Amino acid sequence: MLFVNYLIRISILLLLAATSASGIAAVDIQTWKTDNGAKVLFVAAPDLPMLDIRIVFNAGSARETLPGQAYLTNSILAEGAGNWNVEQIAERLESVGSNLNSGSLRDMAWLGLRTLTLQPALDTSLETMATILTSPSFPAASLERLRNLTLVKIHKSEQQPNEIGSKAFYQILYGDHPYAHDPAGTPETITAITRQQLIDYFQQYYVASNAVVAIVGAVDRATAERIAAQVTSGLATGQAAPALSEVTALPSSTVKHINFPTAQSHIYTGQPGVTREDPDFFPLYVGNHVLGGNGLVSILGLEVREARGLSYSVYSYFIPMQRPGPFVMGLQTQNSQAENALDVLMQTLRKFSQTGPTPKQLEEAKRNITGGFPLRIASNGKIIENLSMIGFYNLPLDYLDTFNAKVAAVTVEQVRDAFQRRVKPDNFATVIVGGNSRVMTESH
Repeated sequence: MLFVNYLIRISILLLLAATSASGIAAVDIQTWKTDNGAKVLFVAAPDLPMLDIRIVFNAGSARETLPGQAYLTNSILAEGAGNWNVEQIAERLESVGSNLNSGSLRDMAWLGLRTLTLQPALDTSLETMATILTSPSFPAASLERLRNLTLVKIHKSEQQPNEIGSKAFYQILYGDHPYAHDPAGTPETITAITRQQLIDYFQQYYVASNAVVAIVGAVDRATAERIAAQVTSGLATGQAAPALSEVTALPSSTVKHINFPTAQSHIYTGQPGVTREDPDFFPLYVGNHVLGGNGLVSILGLEVREARGLSYSVYSYFIPMQRPGPFVMGLQTQNSQAENALDVLMQTLRKFSQTGPTPKQLEEAKRNITGGFPLRIASNGKIIENLSMIGFYNLPLDYLDTFNAKVAAVTVEQVRDAFQRRVKPDNFATVIVGGNSRVMTESH
């Protein structure tokens, strides 16, 4: 009965942590380094007896020598560690109501934990996380299972036009740059990767000097320091990953048509965009909210969907990364309308770059962005995501506190100037996946 009541209490607290505001008006971020060199960012959130930790490594797919190496390394960590197998790790966490999560993208890989600060949940969870981080066993059987699951995932993506289009878009956009290949790898590389290659990748990149530790929860600074030390003390100091190579702008426009048996054509078009610390980030971000980032009421939504009925969904967005991530515009439309829809997409972008948003459009966008900002820090889980981003990309500690002011300061002239200087429609990469498309690449 006590165990059942314990689980019920955990469930209620987890629900509250996921849905209620943290009560933090200004996000007071404290930072320090562990003895072995890991960077730590901490926010005290005393309202609920919860703790969130995320340890981020500069160990995404941009660092791998074989596509899929970063993904498999990150995936196998919780499959066995120390003297525990995967079932024992799961039982340890489930017995105290804790949750472990992990992930891997182009820039980064991470391991995260959510636990109660009550005992025995806290000690059990921290011990488990520390062991997974410092003593993973890379079980051979788990590697084969993950390998097969990844191959199934890749084969499934080869039947989805959106996945086909996105992969081709990145390949054209980034060429020989590490951002070009898909983080999940290819059937050939996933089949070829060995257990030793995963161990080598882990030993090189999962080190303290290459890590950012984000902590949010109902603990004080002294306790947070002990927690950060506990989960990272077994990591080798190592070295930070070197800077990625520069991204080369496309010299001209490229259009690739991929034949696929579907009634809808999927269109992706764009160019390398911005980094997180780019001085043009806020004018481009706010301007894109007007252009295509605000769904159906954006300019693209009004021009492509409402005025012409060419697509139900049309969008544009920037993905800021360590090196310029993509600026993407996209839509789905009937095969017979693909060329027309693409023309309208590009015409709308060119007009927007020339004139910028109207003062009314800009003010509405700024109100929409700043009005929705509290939701970005409305829970411990959302704060931990922001802390991870701030630490990983070396953004100012007051980034969240000054975000709304920077958005509010953007002018029509700044948006127009930034789009004219930075967005080059004549140098776009375009991928069209659809039933009437041709399997060919055109450059002009």
